[in-house]
Amino acid sequence: MSAESRATARLAVGVIGTGRVGAVLGAALARAGHHVVAGTGVSAESVRRAQRLLPGVPLLPADEVVACADLVLLAVPDDELAPLVAGLAETGAWRPGQLVAHTSGAHGVAVLAPAARAGVLPLAVHPAMTFTGAAEDLDRLAGTTFGVTAPEPLLPVAEALVLEIGGNPVAVPEEARPLYHAALVVGANHLVTLVNEAADLLRRAGVRQPARVLGPLLAAALDNALRGGDEALTGPVSRGDAGTVAGHLRTLSEHAPDSVAGYVALARLTAGRALASGRLSPAQAGPLLDVLGRVPRPAGGAGDAQTPTGVPRRRRARAWFVAADTAPVSATPRPGRTTPGRRPRPPTADGLALPARTRTDA
Repeated sequence: MSAESRATARLAVGVIGTGRVGAVLGAALARAGHHVVAGTGVSAESVRRAQRLLPGVPLLPADEVVACADLVLLAVPDDELAPLVAGLAETGAWRPGQLVAHTSGAHGVAVLAPAARAGVLPLAVHPAMTFTGAAEDLDRLAGTTFGVTAPEPLLPVAEALVLEIGGNPVAVPEEARPLYHAALVVGANHLVTLVNEAADLLRRAGVRQPARVLGPLLAAALDNALRGGDEALTGPVSRGDAGTVAGHLRTLSEHAPDSVAGYVALARLTAGRALASGRLSPAQAGPLLDVLGRVPRPAGGAGDAQTPTGVPRRRRARAWFVAADTAPVSATPRPGRTTPGRRPRPPTADGLALPARTRTDA
């Protein structure tokens, strides 16, 4: 059977890992007309989820699932994927012509090499969506983007499988999978952390229903950011309000000391983006980064007063801003820059880098 015909054939599907993702994708493939013949479920929660989303599907050992499937869906944690594939190869479970697709965002098809050597057809199909493992997740798949990676002849197969369950396939090169996955983690996983951090701080401030405060605000911020990029930046960091930021740090140190490091890291990252986009001038950013540079680091961190180059942090910050005003650019200057036709170079992650021409690692 050719790769093109496999894209539309009705397949016997085996799901290894009936967790939140595997059970939902298995159910989606069944709804698209494929036949889920077996799955694996170890925890009691996985067993209940399989019974709910894949009713009547037997739960078997992994090698038995492989033996009865045309398409094997591997929906296991990232770190378990390579040992699982290799272990099944050692037992001779894989057979030539099988389609094997994993759902890991961090891996491409290289992790499936032991199976590919046995003649299987490797696919990486990762849904860019958060799952709860509930039936409602099936409806979320409509329009969800899937990052797909496969050898060139098999790319239409991966894309067809995604389209069948209502998704939107986007090709991701093998070497770009880690960066692709890191981007999604920053956007989704860290967003959950930020939302809950903000909710906790509001509770400490006496707000009983933080979701009512945050809901409209965060929805508008997300919409603006997706449509306008860095133009959507607002707040004291983007304005260079060093006094406000210093006040935040004082009150966080008193009432929520565990939140200080995260606030500082995000403020530095925001300042770098505001500088690079022209929303914040070097003159405005100088006092701000001085405030952020004075925040004590956690105990035990050598070099608190000096950077690895031996240059005091505040001197490095001022040196960077001097150089920023002389860095030529070809683009038309944006409003708010203090030097027409000049754009500041963005700082490094800690917001306090030297000019690029003085660095040895550029």
